[in-house]
Parts: sequence; C-alpha cells; structure tokens
Amino acid sequence: FVIQECYVQNTAREYAKIYAAEAEPLEGFGEVPEIIPIFLVHRPANNIPYATVEEELVGEFVKYSVRDGKEVNFLRRDSEAGQKCCTFQHWVYEKTNGSLLVTDLQGVGMKLTDVGIATLAKGYKGFKGNCSISFIEQFRALHQCNKYCEMLGLKSLRTTHQKQRKATSIKSKNLPNSSTIKKTVPKKAREPRDFISSEH
Repeated sequence: FVIQECYVQNTAREYAKIYAAEAEPLEGFGEVPEIIPIFLVHRPANNIPYATVEEELVGEFVKYSVRDGKEVNFLRRDSEAGQKCCTFQHWVYEKTNGSLLVTDLQGVGMKLTDVGIATLAKGYKGFKGNCSISFIEQFRALHQCNKYCEMLGLKSLRTTHQKQRKATSIKSKNLPNSSTIKKTVPKKAREPRDFISSEH
C-alpha cells in the first residue's frame, strides 16, 4: 500500500511539473501548485518495515478538489490555489485523453500532498487506481472552467457534452435518415510518456 501511495503522489508530481512548465510562461498565470515529493523509507528492523516521509506543511490545510459533488467548497471555488488546482485536473484529464484524473488535491497554499489518482481503465500506467472511476464521471459533469483553463486553451467539458446531447435529440426528432450526418471525431490528445518506472 505505501509503495502504491508513493507511486501515486510522485506520478502526480511529475504531471504537476509539466503543467507548471506550460503554465508559468503564460502572462498573468503566476504561481503554479506543486505536489510535494513523498519518499519511501525501508526499516528492516521495525515491525512496520516500510514508511513514508514528506515535508511538513504548516498553515491552514484546505481540500481544493472534492470527492463528493454535493460538497460545496468555497475555498476551492474562490481562491487562486483552488482554481489552479481545478485547472490542473482539467489539464491532466485532457493530456491523458480522459484516461486519468488527479483527485483529492489538498494542502497548504500552493503546496499539495496526499493526492489520489482515478483511472478509466484498471491498471492504466501501472495504477491499481486508489480512487473510483466515478470520480472521472463526476469531474466531467461538475468541472466549471475558469480563467486559468482559458489561458491554457483547455476545451470546455460542458460544451462538448451539451453539443453531443443536442445532436442526438436533433437526429432522433427531425432527421429520420441519420446516416447522412457526418460524425466528427476529436483529434486524440498526445499522451505524456511514463514518467516513473513501475519497478516497485
């Protein structure tokens, strides 16, 4: 379990570094959230041979991304760190073509820890998936783009969803012969390479 925990957090950290490299040069974007590293410590003489070590975060600990859509988190919606965390989730979702989502973004200010990862397919990039796939569906339904999503040129998830629903209703009502409609297939987003080898 602790090995998987390290793999999850450190993989999310690698995504966050690429996100920072893309976002920081943008005019007006400013500081980018950082996922702090987590280290695995082996203590063979101890009853619990493996432990994790990470930097202690001092200050007000805030959950920026929610597991439950019913929970309203104003610090997530209104704060700069919260908005940038939501944009980071959108960015990872788009980068991995909807296959992976970093969840449970929480921490102090722009320093985040104890994150989770949800994957569309079990075993994607070596993840057992410590979060349910429903998190991805929930994110798709609830994410509201903000100015940082726009700065990065991320596609609105809502617009795509609404367009698809409209197209379906038009097809069924007005056009009996739906074979004449051309289907547009979105270009596949380039997936990032594996950052961390899964030899654990």
